[in-house]
Amino acid sequence: MGKNCRNGQAEMLDDRELDRIFRHLISREHKLFFTIARYTGERFGAIAQLRVSDVYDDHCKPLQEITFPASIRKASPDGSRSTRQMICYERLADGLAAHRPKSCDRLWLFPSSIKTGQPITWSAADKWLRAAVERAGLEHRGISGHSLRRSFITKLYESGMDIHAIQQITGHKSLSVLQKYIGKNPAKLKEALGAIFA
Repeated sequence: MGKNCRNGQAEMLDDRELDRIFRHLISREHKLFFTIARYTGERFGAIAQLRVSDVYDDHCKPLQEITFPASIRKASPDGSRSTRQMICYERLADGLAAHRPKSCDRLWLFPSSIKTGQPITWSAADKWLRAAVERAGLEHRGISGHSLRRSFITKLYESGMDIHAIQQITGHKSLSVLQKYIGKNPAKLKEALGAIFA
């Protein structure tokens, strides 16, 4: 179940639904933002504050890793922050190349159109997403920016990746917090129980 009136957990999305939303994003910038969120599982707040140099080289080619500096990432329960680097595997690198900015001669990857010299806010990116969700006809679902993070983490888990490897990728300090992101798929649970008690 997804969010209801901003309560509960963000809805998880499958690849078909993610592709459907992507097709309804209106600009190169929106598509780039969505690509980074979808294939890194990072929070909207950190993505909004990325600098061009965190993602691209001087020739606007994707770097080998996206760097999410500690200063832009959410603090852990103990108040500490840590830098996270995400390897640009093929699908991510292809998306970064296809939707790269027209010019890498700027500081912010997603500059604000309202506040000169500042990046966009996470709420601006959330508005892009919500508009695309509505155009895709999925507004009845509890979809938010966190849906992409939950979907990314759940997909890693369902593909058989070890929880400790997922923790290294996502940068979670606590396994118990990480486990809250892993969605329960009732059909898969039923199938697993059926196999055990066949």
